Amino acid sequence: MEHIKLKKSGVEDSNADTVVNINLDRALCRIAHIHKGIVEVLRYPKRAVTVTFPIEMDDSSVQVFKGYRVLHNNTLGPGKGGIRFHVDVDLDEVSSLATLMTWKCALIGVPFGGAKGGVICDPKELSHHELRRITRRFISELGENIGPYIDIPSPDLYTNEQTMSWVFDTYDVMHSGNNNRAVVTGKPVSLGGSVGRREATGRGVCYAARHFITKHMVPGLSSLDGARVAIQGFGNVGAVVAEQMHCMGAKIIALSDSQGGIIDNEGLDLAEVSAYKHEHGSLIGLPGTMSATNDALLEIDCDVLVPAALSRQIGAHNAQDVKAKLVVEAANAPVTPEGDRILASKGIQVLPDILANAGGVTVSYFEWLQNLENQQWELDEVNEKLLKKMNKAVDASVERLKQLTTEESEHSRDDFAYPLDLRTAGLAIALDKLVAVTEQRGIWP
Repeated sequence: MEHIKLKKSGVEDSNADTVVNINLDRALCRIAHIHKGIVEVLRYPKRAVTVTFPIEMDDSSVQVFKGYRVLHNNTLGPGKGGIRFHVDVDLDEVSSLATLMTWKCALIGVPFGGAKGGVICDPKELSHHELRRITRRFISELGENIGPYIDIPSPDLYTNEQTMSWVFDTYDVMHSGNNNRAVVTGKPVSLGGSVGRREATGRGVCYAARHFITKHMVPGLSSLDGARVAIQGFGNVGAVVAEQMHCMGAKIIALSDSQGGIIDNEGLDLAEVSAYKHEHGSLIGLPGTMSATNDALLEIDCDVLVPAALSRQIGAHNAQDVKAKLVVEAANAPVTPEGDRILASKGIQVLPDILANAGGVTVSYFEWLQNLENQQWELDEVNEKLLKKMNKAVDASVERLKQLTTEESEHSRDDFAYPLDLRTAGLAIALDKLVAVTEQRGIWP
């Protein structure tokens, strides 16, 4: 089979599903021999469930909520993916994130397929009791579409350990008499959660970035020690990235939350930042810092830029103004394909989401194993296993990038609409594995 040619669109790619398909085609362009029919199977979700349900609110009114759960693929194992609560949740977004999880699990080497779920709501406007009712009703509506060997939820945007406790308890009540702890990960340790799970995504981001830098892949940057780091997003992932990178010797010069960012070129005191955020509910106004918008934070002069908030933050509209040497995708899909093209033209490396933020699903896998075996691992064991997984995936992606670079020299530049990068290399590894396993299993019947 000949290389597929992908034409340049020249248009910003704002639709989540479009972004996923463009990135898939970018990898297919550089895989000479692959079963086209099987690739088409991998392009579409296996199952998409939409539910609507009423909830009695605290003021006795009744509101109707809509939720989704998408299982993209289960070739390698049961579905795995978070549940998010956000006003902008829609089926296209959930489907695209489930697809990203499929690539991520295949690349990092855990036996799961991609899944994702979400409920359209504004958690900031909902009480603790309303969130509990929404969670329980959502899980009950999903019914047999989730399970320890079917599809395993985990925390995501505006969900947490408490949310996962409700998920577990709801499922456990509906399936009494079984060991149901493995139905969900990201639970409190007291309910079978793994130590280190809450920090796993952020810790994995730091492991991957540190190892990638030491492989001399980033011009002008040889170590995280002394690197100037800007992080967009100070939620669970962003806060852990800041803490861990600081421990690795980096200087955190900029942080932001949903209301805006703060900058201190001499380095932020993270203890002061956390205390101020806790007291005031925002980072803005911290004494001794300059305020900035989230957009402006992406353009400050730094060594490492970590988008750890929402998707599609760097694209055709602003990629030319990014000044970092390395962009590390702690969020899902924060850089669009057009953003990738522009950053590559500027010589800026991107450590892609399917590699950089795979720590969360990796430790979720560890939690799942512990639940099935009724074990509880120590933190050192969890972190050591996570480090090995992240380093191995970085090594494999860099080697594939070098291989593809050699192969590309045999072709005209006009054959490829997008420059070769680590995202394409990582996705090529994932596709190779998924296609091979699909062929081994065969198409039933």
